Amino acid sequence: MMKKRFVFILLCFLLTYVSAQNQTILTAGNFFKSVSEYYATIKDYEASFTINAAGTSMSGKVSFKAPNMLRMDFDDPNEQVIVFNDNRLLMYLPLSNATFIQEVEKDSSGSAAEAGNLATPQGLYLMNRYYFIAYEKGQAPEPLFEGSSENVVKLILSRKTVAEGFKTINLDINPDTLLIRHIKAVTSDDRIFEFSFTQYILNSNIPDVRFVYDSPSDSNNYYNFLYTE
Repeated sequence: MMKKRFVFILLCFLLTYVSAQNQTILTAGNFFKSVSEYYATIKDYEASFTINAAGTSMSGKVSFKAPNMLRMDFDDPNEQVIVFNDNRLLMYLPLSNATFIQEVEKDSSGSAAEAGNLATPQGLYLMNRYYFIAYEKGQAPEPLFEGSSENVVKLILSRKTVAEGFKTINLDINPDTLLIRHIKAVTSDDRIFEFSFTQYILNSNIPDVRFVYDSPSDSNNYYNFLYTE
């Protein structure tokens, strides 16, 4: 009788322990959901960014205001600007003295501007809808980069259909702030866009005029360039 009671108590302890351990397991989907929900509460933000694409490095400042206004001011290349306001994309390229203006669909993707837009509530919503979400290795945070003192949770997203512009998207997210620190997006033709975000400033009441941009009067304007044959 004592032996049976001991076995019963031990079994109850093990079941309680396993249950407690399971409660600490956070699926990649649930973690991503918490990040998406947090971004949905952000009214606006500013941050510094760097971009690496096709062997080219660029940097500057990004401004975002809910629900769908985004501006990227570059210091390298100097004076280059990308503005996304509602469904209108404008890119000014000073080296070519050219302004590209495009009406774009809300869920379009595949360009550097759209990669930058991934770090927004709308971008996160689309990722959750059109991509499978998993941990790269596991839920435990690991260094952002080799030798980094900052730990992040690393996710990998794989597209559900070939219709999506990015085959895979890697997200590095600070688990304490729930802010995206690094994005690696791979297009259908294997082009890689990498974004790093630092020095976030949240909810500073950015005025709408920040997202109004007039390119130099002598620049050459090209409209609907994405669909030009």
